Amino acid sequence: MPANWTTYRELLLPASNGRRAVEFELRRAVRDGRLAPGTRLPSSRDLAAQLGVARGTVTSAYAQLIGEGYLTARRGSGTTVTAGVTWPGAAAPEAEPAPKFRYDLKPGVPALSAFPRDEWSHAQKTALADLSNDDLGYPDPAGFGPLRRELADYLGRVRAVAARPSEVVVTNGAAEGISLLGRVLHATGHRSVAVEEPSHFGAAEMLASHGLAIRPIPVDPDGLRVDVLSTTDCRAVFVTAAHQFPLGVVLHPSRRRALLEWARACDGLVVEDDYDAEHRYDRPALGAMQALDPSRVVYQGSASKVLAPALRLGWLVPPPALRDAVVERKRLDDLGTGTLHQAAFARLLSTGGYDRHLRRTRQLYRARRDALLESLRDVLPEWEPIGVAAGLHVVVRLPAGTDDMALQERLARRGLNAPALAQYARTPTFPGLVLGYAALTPDRLREAVRELRAAV
Repeated sequence: MPANWTTYRELLLPASNGRRAVEFELRRAVRDGRLAPGTRLPSSRDLAAQLGVARGTVTSAYAQLIGEGYLTARRGSGTTVTAGVTWPGAAAPEAEPAPKFRYDLKPGVPALSAFPRDEWSHAQKTALADLSNDDLGYPDPAGFGPLRRELADYLGRVRAVAARPSEVVVTNGAAEGISLLGRVLHATGHRSVAVEEPSHFGAAEMLASHGLAIRPIPVDPDGLRVDVLSTTDCRAVFVTAAHQFPLGVVLHPSRRRALLEWARACDGLVVEDDYDAEHRYDRPALGAMQALDPSRVVYQGSASKVLAPALRLGWLVPPPALRDAVVERKRLDDLGTGTLHQAAFARLLSTGGYDRHLRRTRQLYRARRDALLESLRDVLPEWEPIGVAAGLHVVVRLPAGTDDMALQERLARRGLNAPALAQYARTPTFPGLVLGYAALTPDRLREAVRELRAAV
């Protein structure tokens, strides 16, 4: 950058308020790349004249920034911006914004516009008013006591989970629960864990990040193939028994019994991810597996699919033998989940607001699912929906020979996000799309199906 009065006065205009201001503006200009590495700065006399400040002000600012490493001074060469150093703001490229789709059929996202803002706001306000001064201190790593009591009651009433409040552990979403379990499993001697095939890769990635080898186990119309699981070296398995993700099948009662027998025989553990069991549209959901053997099943859930992922509220019900290890790991991670959101959620549960929201969204999602399936039948009758009427997504089986990944890319170019089933599979499976419907209105879903047809 050329050293002339106009350039540096414009560059460092706020710096006319004293040494600290000159120092601050010079530092910021270096960090954000306006003063590139190697740039020679004016002499202290020239810069002082440009800025209208005392020469000593500039001299002191230069000295401070030389000491911090931003500037370099050599006799006969003047003062330059330090070369060979990349400052955080100078070289980092702008992050690519996430693509904006006209129709986003990504699975697993609830109707965020239906979030009960008024009820949540009221729950926050009243819960905060009721908190004691002590409640505003560091939280119990296991979770806020009133929330654990409400969750134990709710899970027992709605999902038949057998748990006392002392057995519930509150986490920062289901993701932290998986991460905690991964570390505890590894610490207790596990070196591998089985996952469903196909499945959501996020859980497997978290478990693998803690040193656990991933063993994919195929899923058929009756759920996880327990006979294949029995041939592996695993003593832990991660399952979505109530509504398998992504295929949407339910683990058959005979498979449930076989899975628990497997766990008892190998001193194993079943992690039951009950991610969207509350959303059923034509039948009640089977009760959680956890109640059949609380000593062999870890129950996991969250508020993300019912309320919003932004809350980052999840829960675990680990077997008694693992409970203390999970809580201690949680304490070492973050000292506990924030109390304020926990207290508001406890109030929403205790006042029936959570149940009321579920009743509203069940009707909403059923209407949206019906609209999607009716439109598919009318416009793309050769596409076959599979899985039970539940959850926030549906899988459609495409005609044999279709390249679902190529179709996904073609749809993306048309502004439609429709993930291919192949994205969730480690081994080849039938061609399909995994279509989330909860976040779009019936009219928008019908428009999306017309776009699907146009792309095909």
